[in-house]
Amino acid sequence: MKFLGRVLGILLVVALAACGGGGTRAPKAVVTGAGAGPKFGDSAPHAWVGGHPYDHMVHGIDISRYQGDINWAQVRGSGISFAFIKATEGGDHADPNFRRYWAEAAQARIPRGAYHYFYFCRSGSQQAAWFIANVPRERGAMPPVIDLEWTASKTCPRRPPSHEVLREAKIFKDILHRHYGQRPIIYTTVDFYRDNNLASWPEEFWLRSVAGHPRIVYPGQRYSFWQYSGTGIVPGIRGNVDLNVFDGSPAQWRLWLQRRLQ
Repeated sequence: MKFLGRVLGILLVVALAACGGGGTRAPKAVVTGAGAGPKFGDSAPHAWVGGHPYDHMVHGIDISRYQGDINWAQVRGSGISFAFIKATEGGDHADPNFRRYWAEAAQARIPRGAYHYFYFCRSGSQQAAWFIANVPRERGAMPPVIDLEWTASKTCPRRPPSHEVLREAKIFKDILHRHYGQRPIIYTTVDFYRDNNLASWPEEFWLRSVAGHPRIVYPGQRYSFWQYSGTGIVPGIRGNVDLNVFDGSPAQWRLWLQRRLQ
């Protein structure tokens, strides 16, 4: 489904770029390496039209075991300001690199938070208990994240109705809020957001949109984080890594940290 989202986003970009007949100048396309923000590579770059991530000054990564060994000093030196680290999945899987990444990111003085990949074959309370068993409550950590997207798992292919999705996810996030003292951030994808009317949730969002600006793809939705690439290149990490931006200035980022750290 992420692939379909990319395709739809590309079609949207093409359509926007095609506009401009009748004497109207077409929007300028912006590619990797442009803008005032930190410069990172991309193994599958595309032209952004109608808005791009490269003028944002606060960039971050999200990672899991697939990033392997990470040189965190290089990562920090490249301009990365935060890291979301996969901790758990469902009710019985823990990322084997989570504890190591958690400690290494802290040692490199990179603000970091843990995320949980939500499954629809376990209750929200079961998954919350599993997350709490694996993620320490630690002063200075960013809020926990619940990753809500349709899974492609062979062991859990369920797509429950929206009311069940929202009920169990709310149970999960309410338990985490009580335990960690901060409301979780909601990460989601375009199709899941629309299918489950997440626009109705008064929560803080981290939105995935790898081909179009969130203001186009998620019209009217406020957000704090935007995942803009799944094929980023960052010094200190071998292979591709997800890239994100904070939707605000460095001063606003510092204020966000003061307000949202545990």
